[in-house]
Amino acid sequence: MQTMSPLQTMHKDQRYLVVGLGMTGYSAACYLLQLGYQCKVQDNREQPPYLAEFQQNFPSVEVIKGELSEFQLSNIDCLVVSPGLSIRSPLMQKVARSGKQIMGDIELFAQAVNKPVLAITGSNGKSTVTSLLGEMIKADGKNAAVGGNIGVPALQLLSDDVDFYVLELSSFQLETTSSLRPLISTVLNVSEDHMDRYENLKDYQQCKKSIYSNAINCLSNFDDASTRQSPTDIQFSLHNASCEYTVTGTENPMLAVDGEGWINTTALKLKGRHNWANCLAAIAMARVAGISKPAILKALESYAGLPHRSEWIAEINGVSWINDSKATNPGATKAAIEGLDEPVILLAGGQSKGANVAILCESLSQHVKTVLLFGQDADVLQQSWNECVNIQRVDNLEQAVQIANQIAVTGDIVLLAPACASFDMYSGFPARGDHFKGLVRALS
Repeated sequence: MQTMSPLQTMHKDQRYLVVGLGMTGYSAACYLLQLGYQCKVQDNREQPPYLAEFQQNFPSVEVIKGELSEFQLSNIDCLVVSPGLSIRSPLMQKVARSGKQIMGDIELFAQAVNKPVLAITGSNGKSTVTSLLGEMIKADGKNAAVGGNIGVPALQLLSDDVDFYVLELSSFQLETTSSLRPLISTVLNVSEDHMDRYENLKDYQQCKKSIYSNAINCLSNFDDASTRQSPTDIQFSLHNASCEYTVTGTENPMLAVDGEGWINTTALKLKGRHNWANCLAAIAMARVAGISKPAILKALESYAGLPHRSEWIAEINGVSWINDSKATNPGATKAAIEGLDEPVILLAGGQSKGANVAILCESLSQHVKTVLLFGQDADVLQQSWNECVNIQRVDNLEQAVQIANQIAVTGDIVLLAPACASFDMYSGFPARGDHFKGLVRALS
C-alpha cells in the first residue's frame, strides 16, 4: 500500500457503501477500511463469494444482505459499485439525482495513483494487449503492475515500488471513473457486446471512448473509425501504410514502426492477423512509456498469449484444434475466423446478449465449412446464419467436439469461438474453454 494522496485525504470523512462482495467489491472494501474510511458493505446474495474472508478480516463491519433500500442509501455519502451492477437501474439513477457520488474501484485507484498509468479497453484483445505490454515493461527491467479487469483488482496493485500501472478497463468500469489521467490510453476496437446493458451500439462506443477523457496521449485503431478520438491520435493499422504503427509487406509481413520493419510476423508466437493488431498497439504504448526497442522485441518473440484466446490445443490427424472461448461476442469471433487461413469448423453458441450476430455472415460464408451450434440462443444464431453457412445443431460442447472430429479432414481447423457468453452452461468462459481442452485432449 502506498502513502495517502491529497485527494484521498480530502475524501476521508465520507461515508462509503460498497455494493457487491465479489472480487472487485472485496478489494474496494478492504482498501477503504485499511485507510480508516467509514465503510459498510452490501450484497443481494445470501452468501457472496468473499463474505467469509471479509468477516474474518473485518468482523465488526456491517454487511447488509438483500435488496438495497432507500433508507440504507440515505445514510451514506458515496456508493462504490462493482462492475456487475448497472448504474442505469432506477435505484442508481435516483441515487445520482440525489447528489450522492457513485464510483467504482478504478475511480478510487485514480484518486490514489502517483505513477504513470497505461490504460487499455476495447471489445476484444484488451487482455492480450494488457499482458503483452506488461511483459515489454518487465523486459526493460522495470516494475509493471498489471491488472484491473484482468487478474488482480487495481486497488490491490497500489504500491510505492511500481514504475508503471498497466490496466485493462471494461466499459462497466469506465462508467464509474472520472479522475483517471493515463499517460496513454487506447480503445482497440468496438463491436457489439453487452447490448443487454446499453441502449445501442453508439451508447456502448461512447462509454468505451471515455477512456480518452483525461489521457495525455490517445492511441486509436485506424481500421476502426469508432475508436478515433481526434486527428492528433497516435494510430495503428493493419492496412494503412501511412500509420506510424502498421504492417509492411505481403509475402513476408513485418510489424513496422515509422516505415521500418521491426519484427517478422512469423517470429511471433501469437498467431492470427488480429493478434498483429494487438502487437502493434502494445508496441505503440510501450514506446510512449519509453520502453527500449530490444525489450519490446524480446517480449514479442517470447509472449505466447493467454489461455482461451486463440489458444492452440492440439493437432490430431492433421486437424488443428483452437480454443478461443473468450470470443464471447460476434466481433471477437469474426476476428478469430478471419485471422486464420485454413478452412474452419466453428463451434458456437451460448447467450448472445442481444448482439447482432448477423455481422458474422460474410466471414462465415468465406471461411467456415460448418457451424456446430449449441446453447441457449442457438435458435437466434441459426435464424441469422441459415442462409450463409452449413449449420448442424448439437446438444452440447461434448457432442460438438465428437462431430467435429468425425467431419474434419487434414488441413482443417476446429475453432471454439462461440460469439456468445457461456453462463447458460458454464460458470464463465474459462470453464467452457477448459472443458473444450479436456475433450480435445481425450481424442488423442
